[in-house]
Amino acid sequence: MGSTERIRQVALRVAKWVRAGHRMVVVPSAMSGETNRLLALAQELSPQALTPAYYRELDMLAATGEQVSSALLAIALQALGLQSVSYAGWQVPIRTDSAYTKARIESIDDARLRADLDAGKVVIVTGFQGLDEGGNVTTLGRGGSDTSAVAVAAAMKADECLIYTDVDGVYTTDPRVVPEARRLHTLSFEEMLEMASLGSKVLQIRSVEFAGKYKVRLRVLSSFTPWDIDIDEEANSGTLITFEEDHTMEQAIVSGIAFNRDESKISVLGVPDKPGIAYQILGPVADANVEVDMIIQNISKEGKADFSFTVHRNDHPKTMELLRNQVVPKLGAMDVIGDTKICKVSIVGIGMRSHAGVARKMFQALSEEGINIQMISTSEIKTSVVLDEKYLELAVRALHKAFGLEAEPA
Repeated sequence: MGSTERIRQVALRVAKWVRAGHRMVVVPSAMSGETNRLLALAQELSPQALTPAYYRELDMLAATGEQVSSALLAIALQALGLQSVSYAGWQVPIRTDSAYTKARIESIDDARLRADLDAGKVVIVTGFQGLDEGGNVTTLGRGGSDTSAVAVAAAMKADECLIYTDVDGVYTTDPRVVPEARRLHTLSFEEMLEMASLGSKVLQIRSVEFAGKYKVRLRVLSSFTPWDIDIDEEANSGTLITFEEDHTMEQAIVSGIAFNRDESKISVLGVPDKPGIAYQILGPVADANVEVDMIIQNISKEGKADFSFTVHRNDHPKTMELLRNQVVPKLGAMDVIGDTKICKVSIVGIGMRSHAGVARKMFQALSEEGINIQMISTSEIKTSVVLDEKYLELAVRALHKAFGLEAEPA
């Protein structure tokens, strides 16, 4: 949606699907760079006004970007001879809670949309936005158009939700790190959710959560393929994100490798080794709205232990200050130290449930490259490790090769 020419290409693609007999609801994002431009204007006028009233107006402002692109797409479709109509989120309405700039969808009234579809129209609904109980416009946070699209698909009980983005699907890992990375034909919701939460930027994590909850089949496609590509070819391209019990699922042990450079590690040294110590450390951190990821507590020595955890790198200074000023003196801990030069690398796959030795293979591959593991976290379908940041790309390449992810599954 970066220009009028790109919008025309989107219209041609939508028209192709409509003329093939599909009923279409389209959820566009704003034109490229528009949301950033609007928010920069607000920043110029009021760089430090962080009140609820300010955030309300920020949502009013940011929501206009999607209205522009939706109206332009409707006009482009009409120019192609199709009936089309665009709606802002509040006109549908898409109901949300009142958390400005990061609202969550609560319900969608699809009556108006169904009536238009029945009348033969293409319906266009602004992404990224909704309406709270008080009638205020809200936005869903960055990437919220994906979530809007999945929510509308769930409400309409759509056969499939096609997400057109700047990549042609979900890969075994980032091709910029591993050129041999392979596009996955299918992926389970659980795997996609793990990969999104672990650093894969293909889909917004809330859109995947929504799709999994309401059983909406997602397909990730490239918006840069020619609009006139054969419709059957397009319908089977990209990556289908579906249900684990689907018999078309690839049966790989490990499906992909995710990584995150935005981690930092904090260690509280010499804390009393007694019940409740984790709460006394992490409770104030949670109260400061800092999300903690991986946690480890060392073996006690002489009644003392070391307690380490990771947070987002942006939260590192705030968390260190909080611990130094409040937690360490209260607990009588020896010190608190931080490390911002770490990364997290994870292997993900539903096949890990039924295969032993996967973690051992991961650790062996890292050991053979001389890479030291600082922390480990596991679940049924993932194993994550914290490493020195300088080893990130080497670790990803080594693991990708160790699990044979460059080869198509048998």
